[in-house]
Amino acid sequence: MGYRFGRDDVAFLGSAAGSAALAEVDRLELTPATHLRDLEQVRRAYPEQAAALIETVRLRRKAAVKLPAAAEWLFTDDALQQATPALVARHRAARLAGRAVHDVTCSIGAELAELSAVCPAVIGSDLDEVRLAMAAHNLTRGRNIVLAQADALVPTSRDTVIIADPARRADGRRTYDPAKLQPPLPDLLAAYAGRDIAVKSAPGLDFDRLGWAGEVEIVSLDGAVREACLWSPGLTEPGVTRRATVLDSRGGASTLTDAEPDDIPERAPGAWIVDPDGAVVRAGLVRHYAAKHGLWQLDPQIAYLTGDTVPAGLRGFRIEDRFELREKTLRQELSRRDCGSLEILVRGIDLDPDALRKKLKLRGSVPYTLVVTRIGRAGVVFLCTAVAP
Repeated sequence: MGYRFGRDDVAFLGSAAGSAALAEVDRLELTPATHLRDLEQVRRAYPEQAAALIETVRLRRKAAVKLPAAAEWLFTDDALQQATPALVARHRAARLAGRAVHDVTCSIGAELAELSAVCPAVIGSDLDEVRLAMAAHNLTRGRNIVLAQADALVPTSRDTVIIADPARRADGRRTYDPAKLQPPLPDLLAAYAGRDIAVKSAPGLDFDRLGWAGEVEIVSLDGAVREACLWSPGLTEPGVTRRATVLDSRGGASTLTDAEPDDIPERAPGAWIVDPDGAVVRAGLVRHYAAKHGLWQLDPQIAYLTGDTVPAGLRGFRIEDRFELREKTLRQELSRRDCGSLEILVRGIDLDPDALRKKLKLRGSVPYTLVVTRIGRAGVVFLCTAVAP
């Protein structure tokens, strides 16, 4: 859970004295090995603020990758965990450029920071007064931002696009039940019925069961699926109900929607296997991706694609051989090929890659990749060499 910050903590940490104290604490290692020594040193210098200082420095270091421009920000542990990565927030803000926006669950302000760069007016509200105080500290340079304490389920603005990020934990555990989010997703959508709204949510939510009439966008960053965003019909293109957006930290971005063609041929495996980005898979756009890049599926029910080329910038697996899924056969073939390190990718088959790797008893030096899947009802193994983008 982390340290529980209060308003007095925020006032001190945001002061000149607090800033100087944080700089001093940041010189400490703060590792498990030095924890007791560092804690004692900070307690001697700042007996009443030691816990808040140590926790803030720890969270700033943790935030460096997710929010690289937030080196002097204040956080709570929960707020940092739920904060949207800066590149993902920037992507969403770009879709809302020029609009007045109200983030009704603004927390410590990660989303507001990106919105304020492209939107003429930005409102942030939250029920948590400590997080609001932190947002006020974090967003001192945002002249077009107004902060207010308000219930997300009680509309307090007009003529704004609503953004919300319901908390995804219930009873201390992650939940995928829309009714158990905080605030509950059905209540949130009812409160803003007829308004333009974008709601961040977990990618694992059952969107078909939700019956969402707008667009569901799945976003990945550097190969990891980060979030889903529900966009109301007024914020998306006609005919688009699913979108996959693939971002990378180097500035690359690509998008794919279900309005694009999905006609692909049925053929035998080509020279390569391609594993589409997780955003494409989660968005249900595997066939659309295949059609766009001249690929086809190994099996209509499996997300692995195949073809004679690999899309630019994507890792591919060159097929060297194909076997039935038999442990003895695999052990013999891998031994004959002097296999050492072995990456095992599995889809459509109930198999533990780590357990299989141990059973294969590899002692060689040549790296390979096994793609274990099924075609029809038969389990099949493709022996591949991986080629980086």
